[in-house]
Amino acid sequence: MSQQEKQLQVLALLEGLTSLSHESLPVDQRGDLPKSVGILPRGTLFSCFHEVHLKEATVLYQYLHDAKDFDEFIKRAKLARDTVNEGLFTYSLSVALLHRDDCKGVHIPPIQEIFPDRFIPAETINLARKEVYRNPKEDIVVPVEKTGNILDPEYKLAYYREDIETNAHHWHWHIVYPATWDAEKMGHIKDRKGELFYYMHQQMCARYDCERLSNGMNRMIPFHNFEEKLEGYAPHLISLVSGLQYGARPQGFSLRDLKDVDVQSMERWRERIIEAIQLGYVIDEHGEHVNLDEEHGADIIGALIESSHDSKNSRFYGSLHNWGHVMMARMHDPDGRYQENPGVMSDTSTSLRDPIFYRWHRFVDNIFKDYKSTLHPYEKEEYSFDGIEVLEVTVKAKTDNVLTTFLKEDILELTHGINLGTTHSVKVTYDHLDHEPFHYSIDVQNKTGATKEATVRIFLGPKYDELGNVLIAEDKRRLMIELDKFHKTLAPGKNTISRNSVDSSVTVSHVPTFDELKSGGVAANNQEYCSCGWPGHMLIPRGTRKGMDFHLYVVLTDWEKDKVNGGDKMTCADAVSYCGALDHKYPDKRPMGFPFDRPVVDKTEEELTAHVSNLHRTDVKIKFLS
Repeated sequence: MSQQEKQLQVLALLEGLTSLSHESLPVDQRGDLPKSVGILPRGTLFSCFHEVHLKEATVLYQYLHDAKDFDEFIKRAKLARDTVNEGLFTYSLSVALLHRDDCKGVHIPPIQEIFPDRFIPAETINLARKEVYRNPKEDIVVPVEKTGNILDPEYKLAYYREDIETNAHHWHWHIVYPATWDAEKMGHIKDRKGELFYYMHQQMCARYDCERLSNGMNRMIPFHNFEEKLEGYAPHLISLVSGLQYGARPQGFSLRDLKDVDVQSMERWRERIIEAIQLGYVIDEHGEHVNLDEEHGADIIGALIESSHDSKNSRFYGSLHNWGHVMMARMHDPDGRYQENPGVMSDTSTSLRDPIFYRWHRFVDNIFKDYKSTLHPYEKEEYSFDGIEVLEVTVKAKTDNVLTTFLKEDILELTHGINLGTTHSVKVTYDHLDHEPFHYSIDVQNKTGATKEATVRIFLGPKYDELGNVLIAEDKRRLMIELDKFHKTLAPGKNTISRNSVDSSVTVSHVPTFDELKSGGVAANNQEYCSCGWPGHMLIPRGTRKGMDFHLYVVLTDWEKDKVNGGDKMTCADAVSYCGALDHKYPDKRPMGFPFDRPVVDKTEEELTAHVSNLHRTDVKIKFLS
């Protein structure tokens, strides 16, 4: 069977899911589907944060993954499509597809085309229906509707929170790294999965605060009190599988007990995790102490907090992160008496829309901050590179060291996910943040007299806080955005490194659409794992109209100390900083975010950089063209 024939069979499984019948296949027609599959009713919103939902999804993706060949995989998938919950089916099929050897090169189409209703306001979908009714024999294009106004200060950041590809990235990351991933059963190890859970979400928070500063807003206040009254939020989304709106959160509501978990348990889990950090060890399921050492501590804590299959003791330390998402999504109807849909925090493809997502993840990040504070600050010799000096760094754009951002129009096709009663195209136009093309020019002097292998690390951080004060090093490091990380060979003498921003180790390459996949124009070696990554148009913050001051940091470290065995032969590693590499260890021995991952104690930024020749800071402005 050709690659394209496989692709078409997969696409057929993922089209029209919002229009499936709510009736499941009768039990006697379900073949060898596991009996524990098909429990969550169709039309219900699936959540991979909900323990019961996730348990059923895990059984299904393992069942699909274990099919003896591709034909058997498709046969099982068809049975599942006609039986299980729509969202659960998409999640499980996607996880299995990503990790089957006979599906390499077969793509999952963009989640925003499978379920457009998770990304496009209900008002816009209704407008599209009306236009189709009025012009049934024409292609339709409608503009996206706004979801708020300036009475809500958070509306200024709607362009960021509601960015379609940013939300799609979050969904895709969680199918690459399922919380329930069992390496023994699935045959692949997810290296440093707990640490990557922490780092990817920490970077989202850093980016969000940079956007807030770009809009003249304060940095966010972390969620910190389980009794606090929260800000309101209305998503303006409808779930077409249920016919109900995603739940809105009225102003002043707080977390409430659910039948599955209570607020007291959340507080208890938090205290146990913090106590473990203070003691320097966790207690595993057998009562043994597992030290939170420098090499594995962040990974262990990440698994505890999420909580994932790799948690050392989920019964004792609970599932703080996942249940937090569920509780915040259910606070408007905690006991289900009104039969309301949960809010957007229940779903990885919608949760970034809600401002509370970032406050919640800053709360989670603060726990990791407590752990990092137990580690010694880096000494000079830990991040220096003897004989290597970064002479000058220039961001090359229309104007050197000045980057411009702007809003750019894009389109989303609705008809693959929504039956609008037409064979013609129905598209939605929307704006997203973008930036001008640029590249880095890095002049490096190699004084060693020999060829050296270097890791080039590039970070960006704001210069000033919300009051116009210069950020101290300890505050700034938590706002550092990783822009790139790559390997470079340095010849003796002077070297000039040129690196295009489109080659960033953070951003994803183009994700092919339904129509592109159907046409067969996508190269088979462009494996779907590559579709995990931050959207390229969101690589840098918005900045301000006058120009916002940032510091760009370039750090060269010794690749011989950084490298991991096989790190030079990775496949599908275009967004390796956030997503790792397919079937390989994370290709960097250093902690994620190094060297800005640990506290800076009693040192100014100038003291940190003055005597380290391999670290260079450049002043950069980012201007937003409205």
